[in-house]
Amino acid sequence: MKHVALLCIHGMGETRPDYADKLFNQLRQGLGADASQLYCGTVYYQDLLLYNEQRVWQAVGSRLRWSKLRRFMLFGFADAAALEHRKEQPHSLYHYSQLKIARALYLAKQQLTADGKLVLLAHSLGCHVLSCYLWDAQQAKAGIKPAAGIWRDIKRYQAGISGDNPLTDEDIAFLRGDRLLSLITTGCNIPIFVAAHAMEQIVPFNKPHRDFVWHNYYDKDDVLGWPLADLSPGYAALVTDIEVNAGGGFFGWLAASWNPLSHNQYWQEKKVITALNTQLTALLPAANGFTP
Repeated sequence: MKHVALLCIHGMGETRPDYADKLFNQLRQGLGADASQLYCGTVYYQDLLLYNEQRVWQAVGSRLRWSKLRRFMLFGFADAAALEHRKEQPHSLYHYSQLKIARALYLAKQQLTADGKLVLLAHSLGCHVLSCYLWDAQQAKAGIKPAAGIWRDIKRYQAGISGDNPLTDEDIAFLRGDRLLSLITTGCNIPIFVAAHAMEQIVPFNKPHRDFVWHNYYDKDDVLGWPLADLSPGYAALVTDIEVNAGGGFFGWLAASWNPLSHNQYWQEKKVITALNTQLTALLPAANGFTP
């Protein structure tokens, strides 16, 4: 059994199922022998969106200029629009993306010790998707029925989350974030979704427990990645913003770090990887002076 679970959720645009493999390998190398106590998992929701996006691209995209940028814009913003479209409907993409998160969390819990801890890493649109999931989960915990998603009645979706195994109260507590120690967001675009609201309406999800921390990494050259703490008093109390230069080094600077292409460089950024390793090491038993 593992003592810490790291679960990743990808961002907008075309994404392969193995999107986090390189990062996981880097983290395991940094942790050394302690890596055996770490479970790594992913949430993959691109498959919910890809077919229709590819169909539209094939219909209208091939004869246009700036094809790479257009393809990123089409697939990326189509992702965001689709996940918000009629999200209150029982079979919406919002609903199915939450089911993907819950399933990944359930699988992670099966690999953890009884007191194992959870760390979540989200990128780009995945930050918004995960934030909505945690908002709905915390609303349900407070006895408020969410307007959309699986937390309207979490036990109803047992088959999609845990298969034939009944969801226990302990499972549900884990799924809603009761053992979530750290949320790390990179290239977060939550401000795009809340910019039209008055400040008093810009409220983050409730803090799952007193030890929870949220670190948000952004690059000032990344037009899709934003700081969060200045959005509202609620965000200021919950989030620590950290500026990085994603895609650093001379060749990284030449290709990406000074321009919007930095949006997809965060998980190769040394500062982000070092911070992740530091957080994970602090949660592992060997770092606390004993061997499991």
